[in-house]
Amino acid sequence: MSLFDIFNFIGGLALFLYGINVMGDGLKKTSGGKLEGILGKITSNRFMAIAMGALVTALMQSSSATTVMIVGFVNSGIMELARAVYVIIGANIGATVTPWVMSLSSVGSDGSLFLQLLKPSSFAPILAIIGVFIILISKNTKRKNLALIFIGFAVLIFGMETMSDSIAPLSESEGFSHMMMIFSNPIIGMLIGIILTATIQSSSATIGMLQVLSTAGLITYGTAIPLMVGANIGTCATSLLSSIGTSRNARRSALIHLYYNIIRGVLFFIIFYSLNMVFKFAFLERLSTAVGLAIFDTCLSIASAVVLFPLGKLLLKPVYLTLPVTEEEKELKGIEAKRNIKLLDDRFLSSPGLAIAQSKQVAIDMAKHTKNALFTAIDLLMDYKDKKAKKVTDLEDVVDHYEDELGSYLVKLGLHPMSREDSNQLTIILHSIGDFERISDHAVNIMETANEKAEKGLKFSKKAEEELIVYTKAVKDIVTMAFDAFERTDRSLASNVEPIEEVIDMLNQEIKTHHIKRLRKGKCSIEMGFILSDLLNNYERVSDHCSNIAISILQDNEMIGAHELEDEIVNKNKEEFTRLVKEYSKKYELPKRSSDSEE
Repeated sequence: MSLFDIFNFIGGLALFLYGINVMGDGLKKTSGGKLEGILGKITSNRFMAIAMGALVTALMQSSSATTVMIVGFVNSGIMELARAVYVIIGANIGATVTPWVMSLSSVGSDGSLFLQLLKPSSFAPILAIIGVFIILISKNTKRKNLALIFIGFAVLIFGMETMSDSIAPLSESEGFSHMMMIFSNPIIGMLIGIILTATIQSSSATIGMLQVLSTAGLITYGTAIPLMVGANIGTCATSLLSSIGTSRNARRSALIHLYYNIIRGVLFFIIFYSLNMVFKFAFLERLSTAVGLAIFDTCLSIASAVVLFPLGKLLLKPVYLTLPVTEEEKELKGIEAKRNIKLLDDRFLSSPGLAIAQSKQVAIDMAKHTKNALFTAIDLLMDYKDKKAKKVTDLEDVVDHYEDELGSYLVKLGLHPMSREDSNQLTIILHSIGDFERISDHAVNIMETANEKAEKGLKFSKKAEEELIVYTKAVKDIVTMAFDAFERTDRSLASNVEPIEEVIDMLNQEIKTHHIKRLRKGKCSIEMGFILSDLLNNYERVSDHCSNIAISILQDNEMIGAHELEDEIVNKNKEEFTRLVKEYSKKYELPKRSSDSEE
């Protein structure tokens, strides 16, 4: 084997790894992050957890990627550790799909023309051409994701073919044969498999290389099997590394992956080689095949799942012995906001669809805190209490924390390629969180206005109070409508926000006019007038921010500005807009005045 053969082998391995990555990326984008999102919401049903773990891993073509995601879910607090055990068991089953894909390269080796046509190396170039053609001419995101799958598969197969061609001279090397004899020692073979896989961070690559050696007739089952068992243990290095700097529970989930693979490897060695000492399995001396190794990997994973499934919770015992529960963990409760902020885990950035879903959930929580702050502040106007006032400032601090964390996360997420639908969602969230934060600021302003009113013992006139009840109802309704539209990304509901905002502007002007009349007649003091003016301004600003939120939901084209879109909403269906304005004007009509003396 010459130096150039070594270079070709390394190059083939690089292409192989890149092909798996591209194909997995295409599959993930096709699913739009929905499967990964479901993975994080699996119920306590253990069978469903295993099934989803297997499905997501099969699609992502990497058990390491799934376990890294599990570490993120556990770190976020949205997946219980006991549930993670079964998802990891499923991930190990799903990882067996990759060896089957790679075993396709051996199809057609018997020389049959029909089977030769079925050999991936025969049609992979066609898939590559189709994939490149779609990417170059198509603007459809889904088609481009499908093209990535085609290209990834073609590159994977080409990488395997390159590795196969480069190691062909090894069939005549006595030194290589001697080295393979050393690896046939089960313990040495397993250790080499662990070290090799931990180094290249991919059990698929290790198994792929073994399948390449099998296709070239260079390795026996007796040598390949220990290496494969070791590869399944070595792949745990990725999740262990990803758990550095996370919560103790997240590190425990990485240890579950490690201990599960160690336990199944040890059990296999004890049972298999004990039986081999008695029955002497003849097939261990035979040359392995790519399909044979895929069968072994599948049988080992399924058998391990069947044996260890009833003992799933017992896997937690060695984990808790390694990382015991601390007193701090027992006492730590934390506030809801901090727990929800943990949903923004950097591990999810590689799956933009999932990261968007997590960000949306955090933004919804932020909106709930904002609404709570505003409505609590409004209630203080009629019944001021220090405890409730403090609640408003605490909630405003929480909302600020949300904006800082979520804004930074969305900026990082925006650097990753994503579908148009995900990109639109990101834009809506990014625009809306600023409005949520500003509304929480206005909540504090309203609380301070209520505080000033209470400290000075001031009261609204009966007429002003009646008008404020109507105005407050309109403001609460527009906030509820805008926030619900955001939560559901409901364009129909969002289109109703602008008419209410129009009515609120009219109410604001009408109440100010009435206040001036009362002021002239001495029915209201100047001091109370300042308080009313501050309150009206804050109410109007809140409705403006609700309008911004609705417009961001309706704004499909980023080239159209908010003001242009606002005009378009009014003019596009003027009759419907006018009808809604009249309907809301009637709903939020101020109390009738029987005479000027009642102002």
